[in-house]
Amino acid sequence: MSRARTRNDGDKLPGMEFLYDVFVFAHFASWALVFGGTIASLRNKALYKAVSHGAWGALVAGVIMVGIDEMADLGHTEGLMAKIGVKLVIALAVAVTAQIAVRKGESVSPGLKGAVLGLTLVNILVAVFWH
Repeated sequence: MSRARTRNDGDKLPGMEFLYDVFVFAHFASWALVFGGTIASLRNKALYKAVSHGAWGALVAGVIMVGIDEMADLGHTEGLMAKIGVKLVIALAVAVTAQIAVRKGESVSPGLKGAVLGLTLVNILVAVFWH
């Protein structure tokens, strides 16, 4: 049974729940790439480019998820707009920080990598514990 609600004219939107789930997977995979890639690069001087790509991917996937949910009235974000706003700001900070770190190349400071890792962890904790 699909959890998708109906539009005002009674037509079902059956594929929207599946599409939403596809972007949830992309969002999780992107954050895993950011977290794992940052940890893996701690011993290197540079931050892996994949970390920046993952951060931007997570940001875009999250925005698309909210758009799909609002458009199809799936109810996943109902009452959670403050949480989504906080996560958006943190995700943007992670993406920009990762982009700066990647552009610095071999001269990136450990503190910048720590900021990417710390903000990513904060974003994950907000996602898990803010209901």
